[in-house]
Amino acid sequence: MTTHDLTPTPGQTIGPFFGYFNAAEQVHLPFEDGDHLVPPADDRAIQLTGTVFDGEGTPIPDAMIEIWQADEHGDIPKQDGSLIRDPFAFTGWGRGTTDNVGTYRFTTVQPGATDEGKAPFIHIVVFARGLLNKLHTRAYIPETEGLENDATLSALGDRAETLIAKRDGKRLIFDIHLQGNNETVFFSYPGMDYPKP
Repeated sequence: MTTHDLTPTPGQTIGPFFGYFNAAEQVHLPFEDGDHLVPPADDRAIQLTGTVFDGEGTPIPDAMIEIWQADEHGDIPKQDGSLIRDPFAFTGWGRGTTDNVGTYRFTTVQPGATDEGKAPFIHIVVFARGLLNKLHTRAYIPETEGLENDATLSALGDRAETLIAKRDGKRLIFDIHLQGNNETVFFSYPGMDYPKP
């Protein structure tokens, strides 16, 4: 019997992750120094770190995190070569994985605001087991101009606190909760097609 049912089937879940290397194309997943947007010894270097938790509050040891951000002047990098870690060219993109206790770490710079009056943030993309699609969120930089007037944060009310990183010296701590009472706010964007529950 022929069927004409073209209902989409569910996507594959993500993870656990494995090291993939294609020598001909120089493709790595994850790739060497993907979590170092700048060298750790760079005078501008800060660390973005946090733990990824599931809905029961258990750390997820096999998540992959990508970050996208402006540089310290608020300029969005446009040069090619994110997979090549050139210490003199900040590409604003990084990829890393959580360790065996669910913690991720990036060495980067504190981003500046992309427009006057806007709050600076680091865009974060989460891939993890059990997710049919990646999740997008933001880590806003604490104690920076624009936080109190940011339209996105204002619209979220009390939930906005899940998007503001905590500062500890040269470290920004941003935990990500995929579900539960402390669930991090996640964003959808035009063109992103999420399955309906």
